[in-house]
Amino acid sequence: MWKERFYYQSDVKTFLTSSTDAILGKIIRQDDYASLQLNQRNAWEEEIAILKHTLRGFDEGLIIFEYSIPRLGKRIDVVLLLKGIVFILEFKVGESHFLRQDIDQVWDYALDLKNFHEESHDKTIVPLLIATEASDEHISSTTNLCRYDDHVYEPICTNKAYLLYFIESTLDKVKQIDRYHCSRWLFSRYSPTPTIIEAASYLFNNHSVENITRSDATGNQLNETTDTILNIIEQTKARREKAICFVTGVPGAGKTLVGLKVAISQFEKNETDTSDLAVYLSGNGPLVMVLTEALARDKKKQDDLREPNVRHYITTARRQVKSFIQIVHHYRNNSLAKIKFSDGKIEIDKSKTIKHNDDGYSEVDHVAIFDEAQRAWTKEQLSNWLSRKKGLKNFPQSEPEFLIWSMNLRPDWAVIVCLVGGGQEINTGEAGISEWIKAINGKFPDWKMYLSSNLTDQEYAEGNVESLIHGNLQVLRDNRLHLAVSMRSFRTEKLSQFVHNLLECNLDSSRGFYDQLCTKYPIVLTRSLETAKQWLRKKSRGTERFGILVSSQAYRLRPLAIDVRVKPDTVHWFLDDESDIRSSFFMEDVATEFDIQGLELDWACIVWDGDFRYSKTGWLNFSFNGCKWQNIKSDLRKRYQLNAYRVLLTRARQGMVIVVPKGCDEDPTRLTAFYDPTFDYLKKIGLEELP
Repeated sequence: MWKERFYYQSDVKTFLTSSTDAILGKIIRQDDYASLQLNQRNAWEEEIAILKHTLRGFDEGLIIFEYSIPRLGKRIDVVLLLKGIVFILEFKVGESHFLRQDIDQVWDYALDLKNFHEESHDKTIVPLLIATEASDEHISSTTNLCRYDDHVYEPICTNKAYLLYFIESTLDKVKQIDRYHCSRWLFSRYSPTPTIIEAASYLFNNHSVENITRSDATGNQLNETTDTILNIIEQTKARREKAICFVTGVPGAGKTLVGLKVAISQFEKNETDTSDLAVYLSGNGPLVMVLTEALARDKKKQDDLREPNVRHYITTARRQVKSFIQIVHHYRNNSLAKIKFSDGKIEIDKSKTIKHNDDGYSEVDHVAIFDEAQRAWTKEQLSNWLSRKKGLKNFPQSEPEFLIWSMNLRPDWAVIVCLVGGGQEINTGEAGISEWIKAINGKFPDWKMYLSSNLTDQEYAEGNVESLIHGNLQVLRDNRLHLAVSMRSFRTEKLSQFVHNLLECNLDSSRGFYDQLCTKYPIVLTRSLETAKQWLRKKSRGTERFGILVSSQAYRLRPLAIDVRVKPDTVHWFLDDESDIRSSFFMEDVATEFDIQGLELDWACIVWDGDFRYSKTGWLNFSFNGCKWQNIKSDLRKRYQLNAYRVLLTRARQGMVIVVPKGCDEDPTRLTAFYDPTFDYLKKIGLEELP
């Protein structure tokens, strides 16, 4: 039952009296590939020998080998529970140097336990990196040991000879009084909130989704929503019907994860019948590119480990991933390729057969999951694009209507799942969900419509959903189709409410929510970009990712060396480490709402330009044209701009710093009057100003 949790566990006294062969045998029996990996077996033997020598004299405590960290898809070499302290040991057998990536690895383990392992929340956690053959001059010094406010130590670098010294020194320094029952720690609830990249990688490798979702009431809503959708799919298939399902949720609530879980679940149910597979679709190009590349890199790495003597190609991995995750526009264009169009009418071209193309895209899916469905194009936007790119004039349908029309061609059954983010339309030509409902209402009345009970909220179709539903539509409402709590920030569940009230200029409510979240989720304020950068570097530990975010209209940040016209390479920005100048860590390239939507950082810096200015009468909206700011008069564009800042302010999982520049009265495009009211408003809310 506990194979997924660890390979071996024992009290220290039993460990010391057991033979190495007996301990090794238990470990190997839990590892499917151990018999093929001689180096790994030798490493375990060395670790056992070192620990038997190190722990002589200890008569209590627990030792655990290969403890699983599902969110990271890895295992901790050894966990030691001694006198109320959690020691995390990462061995590099035979190594003489301490690599940055190895230090980050053991730090990540410590932070993961602190944040997501229930019995570790209030414990002192000490990560140790043991390069067994390192020279004494390269190891840590006890005088420089650093413990953070959350009682997690900075990783200690040691060799095998000094391991006992650092364990005893830490025990002496901490003098932990609170003891705890070791078995309770061993089987403690582990409730992670993975990033979408981590979650997608875990799912794609056919692991259980239960290991990477929270098991408390907040996490249960993901399972309830997923099960509800799967039941709708099963019922629709059994009755040979057509259905569309709208899932709503606050920013970061896990809508994308629900979509991926549904697609994976369909795969597991229908391994022998590929016609029932679901495809996950998104109009968010950066999200699809980052997910595709992350999964492809991970797949190649796993293939290399599984078959070290076979050459695996990243291009092959990318092609395989594209059959599972697709850009919705490519999916749409596939359907366009099989129609005839003339005189404003479309019909199926029966001379064209359904098949897979070279990129892996297919047209055999019964279930299509559209993430961020509110970003689908209006009739005007799609018609204009087809006219420019394809030479098709006066196309008569919006993107939602055409996609429903395509699925409706199936003679048996079909399900469309629309994952909808409230108040997140940020692109010109985005239809919102109203076009989906209008299409069903006007052209496809036989389709059943399953609605989230929150779809009538102001964030969705400006609160006009009920007025769009009329006639003889079959409408079923279900509370389980709404994800009410953000899971992006595992430190607080009040962030989305805080941001909503901040943008609605509700000062008192903003203060109230800020007071509730600031101790767990720091939000600080400064007028200096350099101060903000230093704050990010100080806050980030291990591989926690940070970066700078700005509005796509922030054209007058160039004096701060921020030019929104220079687009980041989103794949490198989100996936590469601090050694790559294109990564977010370098803070040279910035991401806008278009790059970051659907993705996330651990720590974020939001630089606030004069495009969105606070005033006593509400927000003032501007765009920069030529050499001056111009008022935005269109209500639609104003909403896009407000939503852009909503996206930016809800991207960080652990905390953020907001920079409001001082401006310069000698520059008419950067007057202090453009920035001071916004800064003062944020100060009144209560945000702490950095010195």
